[in-house]
Amino acid sequence: MSSEVSEIDGIEGVLVKPLLWRTDQRGSLMELVRSDDPDLMVAPFGQVYCTTLYPGVVKGWHKHTTQWDRMACVHGRVMLGLVDDRPDSPTYGHSQRVFMGDRNAFVARIPPGVWHGLKNIGEHEAFVVNVPSVAYDRAAPDEIRVAAHGVVDFDWSRVDR
Repeated sequence: MSSEVSEIDGIEGVLVKPLLWRTDQRGSLMELVRSDDPDLMVAPFGQVYCTTLYPGVVKGWHKHTTQWDRMACVHGRVMLGLVDDRPDSPTYGHSQRVFMGDRNAFVARIPPGVWHGLKNIGEHEAFVVNVPSVAYDRAAPDEIRVAAHGVVDFDWSRVDR
């Protein structure tokens, strides 16, 4: 099942796919990324890692030149911020917010050239699992990093409607 979901205008190549919990009397299981899922396997994966964020913390911004990311919040609640920085993309300059975690089980596929960052919007430490397309190369990382505030045009503040 594939579904592109966005809070603001969607970004070309970004896929936000619902995840399903399978529960029985023993507990629950949720598949994040399967090698036979064509929506998520646009590129192979190089490693799997987990990053955490304390309440209110923003980890961002960064983008990659060749690496794809596949992120899911498995504990807590985060806002994934995305800004398309690919001049040849039909959504160049567009931003997107994805709310994921305990109450919104999604995996987000993020193509190269899209700025992305995370903000913990919950009350407890959040855990995010990433399945990037390549293993992290400490000697020559495929990433460009900038400050969380003031560089990329994105507002991390809460929006009350």
